[in-house]
Amino acid sequence: MDPAAPPSPAQAPTGRPDRLDGLDRLAAVAHAAAHRPGASCRCASALVGVLADRDDGTVVRHGPLVAKAHAPDTDAEAHRARLALAAHPGVAGVLLPPLPLPVPSQGGAELDGRPVSVWPYGSPVAPDDPDAAPWEEAARLLALLHLTPPPPELAPRLPAMRAPLKVSLAVDRMLRTAPDHPAAATVLSAWRTIPGGEPGPRLLCHGDFHLGQLVREPRPVGDGPWRLIDVDDLGLGDPAWDLARPAAWFAAGILPPEVWSRFLGAYQEAGGPAVGGDPWVQLDVPARALTVQTAALAVAKSTAERRPLDEVEDVMIDTCGRIAGHRTDSAPSAST
Repeated sequence: MDPAAPPSPAQAPTGRPDRLDGLDRLAAVAHAAAHRPGASCRCASALVGVLADRDDGTVVRHGPLVAKAHAPDTDAEAHRARLALAAHPGVAGVLLPPLPLPVPSQGGAELDGRPVSVWPYGSPVAPDDPDAAPWEEAARLLALLHLTPPPPELAPRLPAMRAPLKVSLAVDRMLRTAPDHPAAATVLSAWRTIPGGEPGPRLLCHGDFHLGQLVREPRPVGDGPWRLIDVDDLGLGDPAWDLARPAAWFAAGILPPEVWSRFLGAYQEAGGPAVGGDPWVQLDVPARALTVQTAALAVAKSTAERRPLDEVEDVMIDTCGRIAGHRTDSAPSAST
């Protein structure tokens, strides 16, 4: 779990026939969106294939675009509102906009009850070059998103961003799949220190920011500027949650202080509204919550994979222990 590296692309699965059938049909959607009816495909084999295959999202690339099958439990109305926001000109410099779906006979808007969307393919952050990770660019994009007023015609339809909910879901997953894991009690103790939700800002938020949510906007020649992707958790809420993952990594000692300083400084210089003079006043609770989420998922995944926790996962468990031991709202001493 290198904080400077996005998740690695998934390999095509070789398991259940129904899974393979779903991938084939999603690939057909991507093909239909990439080519005119009847046109032959001349895309290089390296530009066609599965980029990710998870329960919460499957992504297939075909040449210049990708098709995504979203999570089975995706709320259809909220999903449509998120897609409309991503396509709105008011956020054109922040979010990568979706592309039109192919005609229904060649794919349609759903796949086995999972909403399907189509997007331009953009070059992601290079996982093997952490020094080149675009922390400042990411911070400026988040600040711009948070400063953008919700489009009036969309505002009544926009759902809440899902970051706080995802913490609860991670804890629930741990309790379902690994209740007897030696670290589960520590994670739960840290979870109990986090206060319940209170009404806060209602600004545009990404809801699940990490470096894997950045791609270069494609251009006819070369790569364009960085843009945010993945609208599944997009919505209205407290923008401090979009800074919570890097803040949690910094507090745990995983993200170097100089990188955190660059990220936070760029956000503040761009006028980002998530934090004030002492950023930890706003960041403490979301950062603790993201620590709990990361630790809970680590426990659940390591149990499912029948392996011990790795070094970074152990650090997050230890950080949960410190959170549980202090049970205060104190924050790390370094604010930048």
